[in-house]
Amino acid sequence: QVQLVESGGCLVQPGGSLRLSCATSGSIFRINLMGWYRQAPGKERELVARITPGGTTTYADSVKGRFTISRDNGKNTVTLQMNSLKPEDTAVYYCWVFRMRDYWGQGTQVTVSS
Repeated sequence: QVQLVESGGCLVQPGGSLRLSCATSGSIFRINLMGWYRQAPGKERELVARITPGGTTTYADSVKGRFTISRDNGKNTVTLQMNSLKPEDTAVYYCWVFRMRDYWGQGTQVTVSS
């Protein structure tokens, strides 16, 4: 089993920045993919960004150029730096890792509003 704990979500004004972090514990040996998904009210959960152990990244088109994902393989943590935030980025953000199966965090609320 892998446990995930997110932190960093809060209310921010449009154009602002936030940094989300995800710490892992449990059976963390050989965690493969790590990433972030989000779910806005009334919408399906969608991929925001993911990163391989080697550092190859994938981003949703809507966040390219604004968000940056990174990971620390030694600490098994993953971080999402979000810049130039827009109201449409408002959602619950979920940390995700894959180690033989999908694991999800509880989610952290990001609200972009003036």
